[in-house]
Amino acid sequence: MYIVDLLPAAERARYLDLRAFLQSTVRQASIDYWNREEFPFGLMAEMGKRGFGALQTDGTSKLFKGLMYVEVARADVSLSALVGIHNELIVGMIDALGSEEQKQRWLPGLKTFTQLGAFALTEPGHGSDIAGGLETSARLEDGEWVINGAKRWIGSGTIADFALVWARDEADGQIKGFIVETGRAGYRATKIANKIGLRIMQNADIVLDNVRIPASNMLPGATDFSKANDLLRDSRAWVGWQGAGIQLAAFDVARSYSLERRQFGKELACFQLVQQQLAEILGNASASLALMAQLARIQTDGKLEMAQAAMAKSTCTRLARASVAMGRSLLGGNGISSDYEMGKLFGDAEILYTYEGSYEINSLIVGRAVTGKSAFV
Repeated sequence: MYIVDLLPAAERARYLDLRAFLQSTVRQASIDYWNREEFPFGLMAEMGKRGFGALQTDGTSKLFKGLMYVEVARADVSLSALVGIHNELIVGMIDALGSEEQKQRWLPGLKTFTQLGAFALTEPGHGSDIAGGLETSARLEDGEWVINGAKRWIGSGTIADFALVWARDEADGQIKGFIVETGRAGYRATKIANKIGLRIMQNADIVLDNVRIPASNMLPGATDFSKANDLLRDSRAWVGWQGAGIQLAAFDVARSYSLERRQFGKELACFQLVQQQLAEILGNASASLALMAQLARIQTDGKLEMAQAAMAKSTCTRLARASVAMGRSLLGGNGISSDYEMGKLFGDAEILYTYEGSYEINSLIVGRAVTGKSAFV
């Protein structure tokens, strides 16, 4: 039974419709934007009309949402990163931890992609150790929060309407969440260029220099970092879906190429080694999908633990890295060019392996859970 057959009829019909849209409209168009490191505002507007900005709150199942993450990644991994972060960490945080005023102000625009948010957690000197090492500060002064610090690798940092900034309250030392409109004095964002992957995503270095925001801009449900842990856990699981999607993309490209490319008088698909590689890529993708489908069941039951999310993320992205490498090899010299898509996938796979918790960090989370011993230094 195909995983899509597990969806209710209405969700299955919507899934098939959106998959067709992504393959016909987004997949090929994204290549030029990826090459130029430019953001496709027109494509995002079309995706917004089709509900990709509201996956977190539209009442559909965890499995449906996950399979849509797969299909966006299958079409373009950069856009899948934006859709996932947008839903899991921006819409999700405001919906779960925001005030009613914040929800009313931001959620309508976010759900249609007419507004964008940036999730500003990572810092220049703190990535894996951000929970303990975060340096950005917030000080309550005369009814306003004054925020100082720097953030790095912030997706959409140069194009977002606001940044969801995590800063340490000077009064109690707790890490709290703040909505910082990007037009405020003291907010400066600089695009990070020359990336090898996720080139459509507009990552940025952000400087916050005495940025003043109303006291009401603090998320009332984010009074310490533990409040965000459930959503951060779910976002880690989301990358597992991306890992499955990029493997299906690698299979699509490799299979089509093997049926069209001729060497030694016949199609590449006629050679045993090529068929073995295609079978292995598809096997890796199928294993990833099965793992993520089980994870969706656990999420639906409200029982997902961080170690399970970490295992799913690390496993699916490890398999993705291997699958895309096989696909790149199968295309030979053409595999290093983004014009044939596989070179684009090759760079994107490296990012999936590292972001939302590196492979090594996620492995240590799993190791701690199964041994009861922490190997974190």
